[in-house]
Amino acid sequence: MTTASADTAGGPDFKGGQAILMLVNDEPITAYEVEMRTRFLAMSSGGQSIAQSAQENFKRMITSEATNNRFRAMVEEIIKQNQATKSRDQIMAMIEEKKKEFAMGLQKQAVDGARSAALPKYKKDAQEELIEEKLKLQEARKLGVIVGDDEVDRVIKGIAEKNKVTPAQFAQNLKNMGSDVSVMRARFQAGFSWREVVRRKFAGQISVNQRDVDKLLQQSASKTNDDLLELQVQKITLPLPAKLDQAALAQRLADSDALRRKFGGCKTTGQLATSLPGAKFEDLKYIKPSSIAEPTRSFITSAKDGDMLPPQTATSGIEIYTVCGRRELKVDEKKVEEAKAELQSREFEQLAKRYLRDLRQDAHIEMR
Repeated sequence: MTTASADTAGGPDFKGGQAILMLVNDEPITAYEVEMRTRFLAMSSGGQSIAQSAQENFKRMITSEATNNRFRAMVEEIIKQNQATKSRDQIMAMIEEKKKEFAMGLQKQAVDGARSAALPKYKKDAQEELIEEKLKLQEARKLGVIVGDDEVDRVIKGIAEKNKVTPAQFAQNLKNMGSDVSVMRARFQAGFSWREVVRRKFAGQISVNQRDVDKLLQQSASKTNDDLLELQVQKITLPLPAKLDQAALAQRLADSDALRRKFGGCKTTGQLATSLPGAKFEDLKYIKPSSIAEPTRSFITSAKDGDMLPPQTATSGIEIYTVCGRRELKVDEKKVEEAKAELQSREFEQLAKRYLRDLRQDAHIEMR
């Protein structure tokens, strides 16, 4: 990571910018780098809170008696200096222009105050991030996998285009917000280079088995109710009397248990239902588990083919489900590849964290 002064980087003035605050394996981290990274983190992580604080600051300033007195004095001075040579309309136009300048100055003061108040809590995070970046880049140099400026330029250009500005305009916008595009460039270079380090070190250790892929696909399907299989299900419903009491419920449950004891496979379910007064038999054919409410859904999906489940109480009466078979639905190959990629990414991330932790433990870090 290169160190730039406030002047060469085009960032805000910062006294003592070249002072060395830390050494990471004898590589310096300057006060300027820490300051710029702190501002960047405050801008990107705490932008909303800073904006809210700035609004509160502006409202407080604009409504204060001192501010009103300052503006009143400005108006009186404009009138005093121009009443002999300017018309009333000209003087009012000058006052309106002065009012805009005054408001913009207050807004800048409010934003600067909010940002200054937020910076201290991001300073430690900035120092830690810079230390880790030094370690990442040092390791990338050892392996010869430092990512060049071209790739970083391409990413910056893409971000600028998404914001409908040129890279130069994007850099100026960051500068106007108190940060510098060099901070973003340094983060990208360290991140991309570290990615190559991890790939070089651990590519041969990453293994994803089909069971893990299937498990992740099933978890994703459960969240979206996008089933990966269909179950062949039968159902017997034993209606409950209009006037329900404990004895009636107990009798129906006893009838259900007796029916389960007689169960001889899915071919017998319909005939068993006719042996109980009022019982209703339904062959639901193949259904998606998501069409059944919990907790019955979990019972059905965990049952084996040919199982008759324990009776469950429902609004329609006592329900007894039988699982007669299942068939898997074809999974989109794109989703399978995405699941594999996600699992590989998780493994890479775990290995990368462990590797960085080891580098940190072995590093010589000197605070000044």
